[in-house]
Amino acid sequence: MNKADNIADVDVNQLVQDNDSGGRDPGPLVKKLILVVAVAWSLFQLWIASPLPFTLGVFLLNDTESRAIHLAFAVFLGFLAYPAFKRSPRDHVPVIDWVFALAGAFCAAYLFLFYRELATRPGQPNLMDVVSAVVGVVLLLEATRRVLGLPMVVVAAVFLAYTFLGPYMPELLAHRGASLDRAASHFWLTTEGVFGVALGVSSGFIFLFVLFGSLLDKAGAGNYFIKSAFALLGHMRGGPAKAAVVSSAATGIISGSSIANVVTTGTFTIPLMKRVGYRGDQAGAVEVSSSVNGQIMPPVMGAAAFLMVEYVGIPYVEVMKHAFLPAIISYIALFYIVHLEALKAGMQGLPRRTQATGTQRLVSFLMTVAGFIVLAGITYYVVGFIKSMLGAAAVPVIGVLLLLSYIGLLWVGSRQPDLPIDDPNAPVFELPETGPTVKSGLHYLLAVVVLVWCLMVEQLSPALSAFWATMFMVFVMLTQKPILGLLRGEGNPGAHVKAGLTDLVDGLATGARNMIGIGVATAAAGIIVGTVSLTGVGLVMTEVVEILSGGNLMLMLVLVAVISLVLGMGLPTTANYIVVSTLMAPVVVELGAQSGLIVPLIAVHLFVFYFGLMADVTPPVGLASFAAAAIARHDPIKTGITAFYYSMRTAILPFLFIFNTQLLLIGLDGPFHLVLTVGIAIIAMLVFAAATQGYFLTKTRWYETIALLLVCFTLFRPGFWMDMVHPPFDELKGEAMIKAIEEAPDNTGKRVWIEGLNLNGDEVRKGVLLPLGPKAPLKERLAQAGVTAMADTDGLMVAAVKFGSTAEKLGLEQSFHITAVEVPADRPAKEWLFIPALALLALVMWRQTARIRREKGASAT
Repeated sequence: MNKADNIADVDVNQLVQDNDSGGRDPGPLVKKLILVVAVAWSLFQLWIASPLPFTLGVFLLNDTESRAIHLAFAVFLGFLAYPAFKRSPRDHVPVIDWVFALAGAFCAAYLFLFYRELATRPGQPNLMDVVSAVVGVVLLLEATRRVLGLPMVVVAAVFLAYTFLGPYMPELLAHRGASLDRAASHFWLTTEGVFGVALGVSSGFIFLFVLFGSLLDKAGAGNYFIKSAFALLGHMRGGPAKAAVVSSAATGIISGSSIANVVTTGTFTIPLMKRVGYRGDQAGAVEVSSSVNGQIMPPVMGAAAFLMVEYVGIPYVEVMKHAFLPAIISYIALFYIVHLEALKAGMQGLPRRTQATGTQRLVSFLMTVAGFIVLAGITYYVVGFIKSMLGAAAVPVIGVLLLLSYIGLLWVGSRQPDLPIDDPNAPVFELPETGPTVKSGLHYLLAVVVLVWCLMVEQLSPALSAFWATMFMVFVMLTQKPILGLLRGEGNPGAHVKAGLTDLVDGLATGARNMIGIGVATAAAGIIVGTVSLTGVGLVMTEVVEILSGGNLMLMLVLVAVISLVLGMGLPTTANYIVVSTLMAPVVVELGAQSGLIVPLIAVHLFVFYFGLMADVTPPVGLASFAAAAIARHDPIKTGITAFYYSMRTAILPFLFIFNTQLLLIGLDGPFHLVLTVGIAIIAMLVFAAATQGYFLTKTRWYETIALLLVCFTLFRPGFWMDMVHPPFDELKGEAMIKAIEEAPDNTGKRVWIEGLNLNGDEVRKGVLLPLGPKAPLKERLAQAGVTAMADTDGLMVAAVKFGSTAEKLGLEQSFHITAVEVPADRPAKEWLFIPALALLALVMWRQTARIRREKGASAT
């Protein structure tokens, strides 16, 4: 029996259950207990996110108490749902696991249970505090091992050991160490360690977004997205692969798990991809690449994106805006890659049930798009008008309109047949009809509309936005089946109500079980974050990377990328992002600033985030690749390698937007500049895909591949060539510097150079992007960033830096000097270099077109 046959025997659904929600299937009583606890966790998270505690004054909790209860639920369910070892019993929960579950939950809830007592003795733990902390850390690491595997535990344990072994380390790594009491207090009894920012984000709003996705999936949106993608795209050349890309992008909105996304869509898409001619590893790799990238696709991104909100200090809407263009061009490139693979293999699409001309299909598609645009415009302006007319009284009116829209879309859906669960392995598979398929589930899109509206128009917090979107989904799950039954004239409404209630309970439980891994991951990663704040190892990492890179900027970025990939082989994306952003993001900021690379912090965090995304792709432990290989009945290593090859388009993007932040929609001058940036970025990524696939209009020759890569690089980073001719910035000093700061546009940032001796006595010279508030005199503008400065012979001397301010985070210290400010140089716009790049692209296209004509002429004769 070969390896592929072994893979074929893997139960992919069991793989998802083992990885995402625990592989244990105990008796009915314990199963009901786990269900009740999971539902209780979901209801608790909805309660603390809602306005009700503040309105009623009941069960009001601060952030620390909420985090403690959140972790208690995660640890308790982790020990009950996940067996200790592969050979451990799955049909019942052993006594030791009950002991671990109860003890772990108690230790996690310790901060909630004894909050008042702990507040009276900060930094002075008693014996009970220390014992709870030690037992809590040990049981947290054991729960993490069960849920996430050994690599995460090893990384956390190494950092924990480093806390105590500092005095015995080599000089570069040495620190004074910490006592058991101090470490226990730091890691478990404060918000510097386990109960820090990461767990706070998990408790505050990651849970709500995961729950929202779970309810949306249980309601039927996942099947709707898959069938709609196939109805729209399945007839094209290599259509199943293109449908897989689009459906995975859509289900990425509702699934926080790469592996679950692979299995949800891959069970349907992978067999159909193989049917039209894709190899098993190609079919699996397409599904893996598109499913994993669902974590970078707004409006609902992966859990790490929500951590970015806290770590970078910008609203989630801003994170969505900056991540939008890279995500779109990444998916477009993957779509183009599968098209090129289909062209190379001469593949065809799947047959339609009804035939229509190309013109009819184009008109139908354009009418549908135009209808959505008109409907969106009407909705936006009508709601805006109602709000301007009625003020606070507009909320019930808007609610009634939303209800009417929901009932109207359900009426449209009731006129369509139910979406069947087709067998992709059937001898004959026909695509579902486009019109009825798309119309059958339009009401699901309302939930996404509610979420995006709350985030972007009402500008509510992510937690409150997710709460209202989730509550709308609760309403949908309770009402959609009864209303559809009524509109279709079906009897037995009680059965429909019961079915809706059952779906809701299942959705609440599934959302909670999907959060077990994220809950323990963010808590365990808090050990690493706590070690950094306790020992200062972050500065050591900066020195190590600086030594290894020799001060070379590109080599430094490559080292950071490689470290992220190595960590990604063993850690889930969320934990990987916490570790890498804690250790490596400051390295990029500090060493980049010394080399003149001054970029917004969001660009740095997206850089490490993108490489963390490769966790589920990279062989030999990419679980998403393993799941896809099991469905495709193919070698998992080969599937992972092919998936990594397809994901190269994602891997190059961070290097590009670090040097060209316009790809993150930063620094654009108007609508035309926006359109130009988006259009050129898409062309550049398509050219890169063609170059790496060795096929453009026809098979490319080696010199055409080099030309395409040159075109791609120039379109993505035109400033590289322009900088050789003229530096992008001029330095202003003295009075000119002060004038430039005072006259800068409102709420913009200025690139300034700072010099001085830091607290360690080291000479510092680096550039920083200093944010400025509204136009005002110099002192007031600098105060917006937390700086008090006075003029002297060397420029501006920093007299004071406000604690916790942006300036402090950028590394400004008292007695530093602001020596110069950089302003854009008076030189031709770098966008002029698009012209020769596009001309070279046109030349390659002309040559390949001529070669195609010659080959056709030769074959005709």
